[in-house]
Amino acid sequence: MPSSPAVSRAARVRAARRLNRSAGLLATSVLLDSALEHYRGSFRNPAMYTPLGVSALSLAASLHGTGDPRSGRHPFRSALYAAAAVTGIVGTGFHIYNITRRPGGFVWQNLFYGAPLGAPMAISLAGLMGSAAEHVRDDRPGTAPRVFGLPAGRMLAAMAGGGILGTVGEAGLLHFRGAFHNPAMFLPVTMPPVAAALLLNTAAAPARRDRWLTRWWLRLTALLGFAGVGFHAYGVQRNMGGWRNWSQNVLNGPPLPAPPSFTGLALAGLAALDLLEDEPDA
Repeated sequence: MPSSPAVSRAARVRAARRLNRSAGLLATSVLLDSALEHYRGSFRNPAMYTPLGVSALSLAASLHGTGDPRSGRHPFRSALYAAAAVTGIVGTGFHIYNITRRPGGFVWQNLFYGAPLGAPMAISLAGLMGSAAEHVRDDRPGTAPRVFGLPAGRMLAAMAGGGILGTVGEAGLLHFRGAFHNPAMFLPVTMPPVAAALLLNTAAAPARRDRWLTRWWLRLTALLGFAGVGFHAYGVQRNMGGWRNWSQNVLNGPPLPAPPSFTGLALAGLAALDLLEDEPDA
């Protein structure tokens, strides 16, 4: 039997706002990371300005959605999130082209030092999570929420789990380049995959309300994202001149804005659990 419309509406808006926060964190990570990386590349291709503008607009949409207590889709937020999703796909094509035009094509050297293959998909994930928030807000009393035509809770769990795995791949490549010289560099390739596996199990397994292990592991993954900023700040400090030479070391050291992507995706996973606890068949 469907839950009461009033309870369902409140739960949907709560989950949607959590998804807006997820999209906002991802957009912030992309905005700062692409600004640093493309500044380092001297913005030699005008298209390199695109992710800055799109991620800034996605962040604005996410802040608006986080503060919006109403149900129902917002047309401008929906349009901005759709643009972000497309931008990430196009950006991935540009990054693939950047690698293939180098001598040797897809070899380790180019994967390590060429345009990062997985980076543009973060803005696509921000767009997808934001679009999902608008779908979840689209309240139809007496019905379970759906995202892209599928049950919302399970779809979001699958999306967040897949996004975490992709982010693990990007972190693993860069930490492999760094030879895992600090044991803490193993954390983003060991903890988040467990969260991804738990989310994918949630998406596929029979409905049940008790997902305490998944919830706590997602919280740990969210904390890992913030802790990663601290580890990366320490990595900047270890370079010659430390933070006194910040203008060089921030560009050439570990990327400060990258780790919070894990936090954003963990928030999306928690939103999926909220929906499934309120409506186990969602």
